[in-house]
Parts: sequence; C-alpha cells; structure tokens
Amino acid sequence: MTTNFKLTDNEIRVLPYRPCVGIMLLNAKNQVFVAQRIDNPGTAWQMPQGGIEQEEEPLKAALRELEEETGTANAELVAQTSNWQTYDLPHDLVPKIWDGRYRGQKQKWFVFRFKGLDSEINIDTEIPEFSEWKWVDMSCLPDIIVPFKRSLYTKLVEEFSYLIK
Repeated sequence: MTTNFKLTDNEIRVLPYRPCVGIMLLNAKNQVFVAQRIDNPGTAWQMPQGGIEQEEEPLKAALRELEEETGTANAELVAQTSNWQTYDLPHDLVPKIWDGRYRGQKQKWFVFRFKGLDSEINIDTEIPEFSEWKWVDMSCLPDIIVPFKRSLYTKLVEEFSYLIK
C-alpha cells in the first residue's frame, strides 16, 4: 500500500532506519548475483536484501531472504560486513515505501558462495520480487544500482574485493 502524504525534511531526519540484511552471492567465477526488481521500471539491478523479522538474528534473516529471493539456499557463508551500513531513501520515496515509517535501511551484509548450478536459481518464487537476474563482476555493482544506493555498494565492493583476488 502506498501513501500520498508528504513529510518535511525534519520529519524524515528523525525517522528510524529499517533493520535489514543484504546478500552478496558469489559464483565459482567470483561474479555477483544481481536481479532487476519487478516494481522498478528502470534498469537498476540489486543484490538480494530484506527486512529482519522481530527477534530474528541477522544471519538467519539473510539465509531466509536468500532462499525467498533466489529460490535456493545452496550456499556457504564466507564473510560479513564489519559494521552495519545505512542508506537513506530519496525524500519523495519515504512516504511511499514502508508506509513512511523509515527513512532508509540499516543493513548487515553477508557474502555467500553459491555451491550449485545456475539452473537451481529460481526467481519465480512464491512472492516474486525480481523479473530477471544475471551474474556480474563485483567492480560493476556501483554502476548498475539505483543512485541512492551507489555509495553503499561502493563500500561493499571495497570491503569484499579481497574475496575475488
């Protein structure tokens, strides 16, 4: 459900961040899984991510989101961010997403190594979020994401680039 109310800059600044996890899934060629959201008509690609349910541990949330969004859990944990990362939504999107309760997301990121075949990935899940997917080089990530997440993806590339050397 989208809302049509407006929030001032000061009202947005005091909103909390939504607790969330992000998943960087690497294949055997050290490429990263990205997908295009169904609800975004643009050409922006993103890695899987999702909210942490009440009382849920971040790693458990990441494993749940991985399976919900890719259709597979055939992966092993190889790294995680040292700190929580945040991003702010553009102000015009705040009232339209999550009923205007959050200014953006606070995320713990996990890197998993995919252990299966591409045929195991199925984005046509029970509640599909993506229209298509592909593998990309990690260095490309900041260039293919929506602009408001670009600095976050740049930090992730910097933190995890050691995994692909």
